[in-house]
Amino acid sequence: MKLISETKVFDGHQQRYEHASEVLDCTMRFSVFLPSQAENKSQKFPVLYWLSGLTCTDENFSQKAGAQRMASELGIALVIPDTSPRGDDVADDEGYDLGQGAGFYLNATQLPWKPHYRMYDYIVDELPQLVEANLPVTDRRAISGHSMGGHGALVIGMRNPGHYESISAFSPICNPISCPWGEKAFSAYLGADRQSWEEYDATVLLSRATEQQPILISQGEDDEFLEQQLKPNALETAAEAAGYPLKMEHHAGYDHSYYFIASFIEQHLRFHADYLLKP
Repeated sequence: MKLISETKVFDGHQQRYEHASEVLDCTMRFSVFLPSQAENKSQKFPVLYWLSGLTCTDENFSQKAGAQRMASELGIALVIPDTSPRGDDVADDEGYDLGQGAGFYLNATQLPWKPHYRMYDYIVDELPQLVEANLPVTDRRAISGHSMGGHGALVIGMRNPGHYESISAFSPICNPISCPWGEKAFSAYLGADRQSWEEYDATVLLSRATEQQPILISQGEDDEFLEQQLKPNALETAAEAAGYPLKMEHHAGYDHSYYFIASFIEQHLRFHADYLLKP
């Protein structure tokens, strides 16, 4: 783990690290925010993992969301991974919605993607192990994300309830097996067997869930991707049928941008704090 940059913000430390990933077989970068109390060497913090959306890197959220102020006040660390494996030897595509910058937080089973595109294993196992071994954090985790990252947060959170205290998402891709982004990515990464796609579909997973977790979703009503790509109504319908206490909030006038995230990130951090900081 190599520290490549560090900036002070709200009395905490915004850092960027580089490391060799065994799971992804490439060099990866991720960003970390440590609250001001991190200077007390004996103190450790619970972690919110943030998964970003299509075309993003680990820096979009740290630079645009304004999350550090509230994270510092609450005493929560933020860990922000990249959205895919990177490098000259890593398969890519000309489209923005496949390949580098579009890992979809799954484990690819098809060539040429299979050797590197194992973002599910990276987020669930390798990255937390690395972070917890080298930074002043505990093993109490929550997970959140935006768009493709919201899809990742819901899927990873629901498939690993013992790993995460709470889950949230902004404008998530809720039913990827039934939208153009998901169908394109899943066909490439997972192949033609649509049944295998269901492991990475939040709507399907929620309908089959045997354990209920705290989930908060914020969705802008002026989001240009709302009807065709995100399909929050499918998730709400599944939750109602399953009696799952999903908290879905619709916000009039807001779009898909980081302006929306910045407007409600404090609410999400306080939501996670209720579970991360409880005795």
